[in-house]
Amino acid sequence: MRKRAAFGAVAAAAFTTVLVTAPGASAEPNPPGCPKEYFCVYSGENQTGQLVMKTAGNWTGNVAFRSAFNNGIRFPGADHVDVTYTVEGGTEIGCLHYNPGPGTYKVNAVAGTRVVKVVWRGEC
Repeated sequence: MRKRAAFGAVAAAAFTTVLVTAPGASAEPNPPGCPKEYFCVYSGENQTGQLVMKTAGNWTGNVAFRSAFNNGIRFPGADHVDVTYTVEGGTEIGCLHYNPGPGTYKVNAVAGTRVVKVVWRGEC
């Protein structure tokens, strides 16, 4: 299993980083069905399609998805998420900051990517 500091850290990764241009003090609106304090995954890119999973706590399962969004709030020790995902036969871990960052808080995934575990944690 490989561990990444942030999704999109390697060009060949299953995830591609969505550019975040909002300043650090300004959160973007909640994505559909994903209130503050939740981590959510969607069937479409850029938080579109069906909301296929949302959790306010640690989670284990197996869900296909195309995008993810950490809508957590500032909470020392538990506002970032480690996301374990499988793609092309491998398992990797990426860390997402909370909206609005700084840092990556939303990502897109290639077709065939599955999230299998979410763990809330401190700084990535």
